[in-house]
Amino acid sequence: MTHIHPPARFIGYARVSTEGQDLAYQIDRLTKAGCTQIFHEKRSGKNTDDRPELHRLLAALRKGDTLFATVSDRVARDPLDMLLILHAVRKAGATLHLLDEAFVDTSSEMDDLITYLNGWAARQHRLRILHNTAVGRERAKQRGVKFGRPCKLGPKERDKIALWRAKGVTSKHIAKALGVSQSTVNRV
Repeated sequence: MTHIHPPARFIGYARVSTEGQDLAYQIDRLTKAGCTQIFHEKRSGKNTDDRPELHRLLAALRKGDTLFATVSDRVARDPLDMLLILHAVRKAGATLHLLDEAFVDTSSEMDDLITYLNGWAARQHRLRILHNTAVGRERAKQRGVKFGRPCKLGPKERDKIALWRAKGVTSKHIAKALGVSQSTVNRV
């Protein structure tokens, strides 16, 4: 009796870190590579626990499948996470193929080392980004740049609110007169 195995599948994974970023490039590359199913999400790569689509994908892998991603940092930004993901891929009997990093070959004997080093490099890149962002933010603060949303009301409007409230005018009426929400008036 022969066992009939389902045909191997090409499954893609695309990820960006924020809602404002675009997945189009990755999805286009994965589609052109022949992926018939693409899991995608807009979540940070720093924590694999908080990536439901990645977990759905790993649970769906079968023997003979190939998991495609464009580059390693789309899959994981931490070397240990990358090794754990690679372990899950192998355990399913599947392989991982990175379209823009052909030197990662999950069928070779050196793949754990190469994958770890590649994950380490991605982690270092992320740490550099965080450091550069913090330095830039600090320099901007020293130059007097204010962060966050600008105040809706200036000092004159704040004085008006204090005067009107002292006279017993309701927050609702003040908000309507100034064209702001009642909670803005209450915060003042």
